[in-house]
Amino acid sequence: MADVVAPEGLEARLEEYRTELTGYCYRMLGSAFEAEDAVQDTMVRAWRALDRFEGRSSLRSWLYRIATNVCMDALNAGNRRARPMDLTAPTPVAQAQLTARPEVTWLEPVPDGRVLPQTADPAETALARESVRLAFVAALQHLPAKQRAVLILREVLAWKASEVAELLETSVASVNSALQRARATLAASDPARTDTADPLDAGQRDLLNRYVAAFEAYDMAALTALLHEDATLSMPPYDLWLRGHDDIVGWMLGVGEVCRGSRLVPTVANGTPAFAHYHPDPEGGFSPWALMVVETAGGKVSGITSFLDVKRWFPLFDLPDRLEA
Repeated sequence: MADVVAPEGLEARLEEYRTELTGYCYRMLGSAFEAEDAVQDTMVRAWRALDRFEGRSSLRSWLYRIATNVCMDALNAGNRRARPMDLTAPTPVAQAQLTARPEVTWLEPVPDGRVLPQTADPAETALARESVRLAFVAALQHLPAKQRAVLILREVLAWKASEVAELLETSVASVNSALQRARATLAASDPARTDTADPLDAGQRDLLNRYVAAFEAYDMAALTALLHEDATLSMPPYDLWLRGHDDIVGWMLGVGEVCRGSRLVPTVANGTPAFAHYHPDPEGGFSPWALMVVETAGGKVSGITSFLDVKRWFPLFDLPDRLEA
């Protein structure tokens, strides 16, 4: 049934869709901040075009059409967000060097609450969390803009092919073809599966508790026992990344020795467990160091991504700017 929205009721109706639209734009753009800007642009365009919204489609479909156009315009600028492992080969710890790249290079973390609407359906919740994992969103960035939109709308948001065709002003055959090509590209990139964060089972909670204990005690033997043999460590904005528990531990006992005595405070990012990482402060207490996203699979830690630009990430995640001793 089509929507007819009175101008005085539009603001409240638009806000109902903000979270899911932010999730859509985040998957399209790979940036939490660009996604929020895109949604704000969408809302402004919706206000300005209200007189042309005749209720032939639902308000939700209309907003997604506007949001898709906003994202397509942004993607036409040529930026593609990436993880360090998308750009370089792993570096042996003996040859590791820290080289920063511009902020616009990197896939960004996002708080779950900004992109995952509340739903009572556990299966729908699980799919939504799976679709904002860092590895999955990074894989989406390999797709051309139209294929990216088609795959998200069809496979994440469960739109019908006819609905996507209407939104993109194309044919059902074109949508099905784009979806087939997108699936093939994603299968080739094979984004690693990770356990999502809600709800954690007893084994996952135990693994994370042991990880925190090992990290805070800087017990490298205990940490090694928790890491997959091919676990990865990356630290945007640096393009360096390491693979394997030997190189990860070697890094932590070398350059990473500055992390000894740290504290980890649990949070959630991209549907997976995460921690606010605080370093000991010479003046007392602990100061922000990184937002650490921890990916787990098969009962072990499979990936650690430490986002180091704490001036961006800690406010976004509503994390304290210091811990007392």
